Amino acid sequence: MTQNIPAEIAPEIAIKNRTWAFEEAKAVVKRLRAIGRGQVQTPEKGYVLFETGYGPSGLPHIGTFAEVCRTAMVQQAFEALHPEIPTKMICFSDDMDGLRKVPTNVPQQEMLAEHLGQPLSLVPNPFGTDHPSYAHHNNAALCEFLDNAGFKYEFKSASECYKSGEFDETLLLMLKHHDDIKHAVLPILGEERAASYSPFLPISPSTGAVLQVPILEVNNKNDTIRFEDVDGTIITQKVTGGKVKAQWRADWALRWHALDVDYEMSGKDLKSSADISKKILKILGKPNTAGFHYEMFLDENGEKISKSKGNGLSLEEWLTYAPQESLAYYLFQRPTSAKKLYFDIIPKAVDEYITFAEKLNEQEPAKKLDNPTWYIHHGEVPTTQHTPISFALLLNLVNAANTDDAATLWGFIQQYAPEATPENAPFLDRLVGYAIQYYKDFVLPEKSYRAADDRERTALSALADTLDSMESGLTAEDYMTAVFAAGKENGYEKDELRTWFQALYQILLGQDQGPRFGSFIALYGADKTVTLIRDALDNKLEKSA
Repeated sequence: MTQNIPAEIAPEIAIKNRTWAFEEAKAVVKRLRAIGRGQVQTPEKGYVLFETGYGPSGLPHIGTFAEVCRTAMVQQAFEALHPEIPTKMICFSDDMDGLRKVPTNVPQQEMLAEHLGQPLSLVPNPFGTDHPSYAHHNNAALCEFLDNAGFKYEFKSASECYKSGEFDETLLLMLKHHDDIKHAVLPILGEERAASYSPFLPISPSTGAVLQVPILEVNNKNDTIRFEDVDGTIITQKVTGGKVKAQWRADWALRWHALDVDYEMSGKDLKSSADISKKILKILGKPNTAGFHYEMFLDENGEKISKSKGNGLSLEEWLTYAPQESLAYYLFQRPTSAKKLYFDIIPKAVDEYITFAEKLNEQEPAKKLDNPTWYIHHGEVPTTQHTPISFALLLNLVNAANTDDAATLWGFIQQYAPEATPENAPFLDRLVGYAIQYYKDFVLPEKSYRAADDRERTALSALADTLDSMESGLTAEDYMTAVFAAGKENGYEKDELRTWFQALYQILLGQDQGPRFGSFIALYGADKTVTLIRDALDNKLEKSA
């Protein structure tokens, strides 16, 4: 239930940290102090509860990962502040919600359309799997995804919570405060919706659908509500035992109250709804949960990412081209600022993750808490995550070697880092696979070689001659010195060296930029780089593109 934080991170060190995750964790501490009348201690339930929500009307997506990942980071920060207090994370699926519309990306559209309004946990499974319902299939996909990602969590189903009676006590409390809750919500509703609003959505006894109908009577003595069913029958029905579902703003407060949630974050687009839910929670007699509102994901044009539009970058796409750790790193950065999600950001995110991962284990405790990989790897980066080669450099290697064979690429890697093998460097081995896929799908289609002009030909020829005369196996810095010299001694002034480096990438690799060219030579090999340069001078690369 509780992650193991390295003992070197003492609470007196943790309390001084100002990253967003620790600021959020301090808000949880503040809540506990208010509940404990000045004392920060384990709640009566035996742990501090961090919750994330999931709507199983669709499959898990990048927003699902982001919320769970960031919540786990806050949980870890709290554990560093108060290692004596147990914690738990719940991933809550709102599978009692009615199917409002049929997603366009799922099979058996006509069949699903026949079940509009039904709780998602009762809608038949269109996917052909063994799961009994649409929601069960999507819930299983969520759990498989979270398990594979290594999250420690407890899964909860809304349908099970309602039907088992776990929510009954809070539902009766909501019935008692029905009018107060209703009046807390009415100001944000339109006239038509306000006329029929109730925090309770009854389950039709005739069809099983979740109904959005006026509540004709509330009876606290009998724990019932009265409403008109779809066939016109006036029904008196209890609010317990899974016979109602709370309207979603009230449902949020219901969960917080019934489960005694201490922390839940949500998107900025839900801020007004979360504020209403907090008002309802106060009516029910509990202090607010802690939490903040993260910004939305944008595509490369700055437009909000939409599953229906298909713009931006999906979770599956990121994980096709880069490791999960790089996405977690990207999500750690400034969560209250809008983030652009498109393919070009992936290599930079991977290499920035690598840079931080290589530093973490050697940093002093206070500095570690500023390192994003402390939150990704629970305080200590495994040795198997070490890589002597950047992702950008691997992309250039795939480009120059013109191969999608991992074994061939490992041949180059082992010349550069003889101690590395796919077995003792599994993260690097994964990067090789990602680099091949990213190169094939994004670099190769855009690759465009150009011919060298006279000044470039002179400098390139000089560089080839210099490399040809150098010993093999020198350091990247040795080769970088030769690259600098070839430019400076052949017509490039000091303030023009950036132009020289760009020319190298455009002429030799068919792209505008890349990592330090000395590192590329060390990895690809001086002899092969000489051949590459001379092929370029003979216009062989331009013709092969």
